[in-house]
Amino acid sequence: MTGGSVRVDEDGGEDPAEPRKNGGPGAGNPPPPEAGPHPAAQDAYTPSARRLARERYKRARARRATAVAALSTLVTGAVLFVVITGSPGWQRTRETFFSAEYARMALPQVLDGLLLNLRLLAVCGLCVLALGLLLAVARTLRGPVFFPVRALAAAYTDFFRGLPLIICLLMVVFGVPALRLQGVTTDPVLLGGAALVLTYSAYVAEVFRAGIESVHPSQRAAARSLGLSSSRTLRYVVLPQAVRRVVPPLLNDLVSLQKDTGLVSIAGAVDAVYAAQIITGKYFNYTPYVVAGLVFVALTIPMTRFTDWVTARMDRRRAQGGTV
Repeated sequence: MTGGSVRVDEDGGEDPAEPRKNGGPGAGNPPPPEAGPHPAAQDAYTPSARRLARERYKRARARRATAVAALSTLVTGAVLFVVITGSPGWQRTRETFFSAEYARMALPQVLDGLLLNLRLLAVCGLCVLALGLLLAVARTLRGPVFFPVRALAAAYTDFFRGLPLIICLLMVVFGVPALRLQGVTTDPVLLGGAALVLTYSAYVAEVFRAGIESVHPSQRAAARSLGLSSSRTLRYVVLPQAVRRVVPPLLNDLVSLQKDTGLVSIAGAVDAVYAAQIITGKYFNYTPYVVAGLVFVALTIPMTRFTDWVTARMDRRRAQGGTV
């Protein structure tokens, strides 16, 4: 048939090969926009009722856990407060260790002495990193010709890791001036800082060595196959990877070094601890020691949280297959 009619095949059905000329449902023209939903609406994700219920359950469980944690914390704090304040010697202890008057008196002097601790932390921290890295590289040198260097580096780390820090401080602070060597300083701050560097560089050297040895040998082999020398392989391939891997333990050592800078007070250096000791010896009240301790805690907590954040970030990158 011709015109606007549809050709009918022998079975009485419409021929699908013949498009409709009137724009009907079987026509080759696309349907109008209002004929169906928009493609973007079809792609929109609608969470199921089960998923919504599961998310509500998770939020309710998180709120319940937070409430239980807060309640248990309050109960524990209340019990400790009652036990401590109800003890027979609490009144005397409060006057001796928690006096607001002596705290206000000691705080300015403790803060002045804290500047020395911060300077020691900055200078000694850099020296510890440099000496520790040098010792770690010395212990990882290969070849029989470097055996004396490896032996000396191993002996250094073994000795100073086993020697208590306070004994090292006493030996350096009081032993070096007793030698009466020409040109050697007798400044207790410099000698105390040298003792800190000697001790902490041994710990940091082992941290660096662990990072160097954690780099897969294939990295060295690939670098040598590209024509890099041993020194260039260590500098450009091994050390960058090793340092990134040991950042969290290095930050932990830095936190410990910050606290141990207060030990230079045994040499007579007026830092935060010695400033508190002066006021304590003058008024026979131990509140300045508490103030100095709280100041160190206030400095340590941010560094500890930063260390935790760096560790968690590196763990996430390692879990995702990123660069470590």
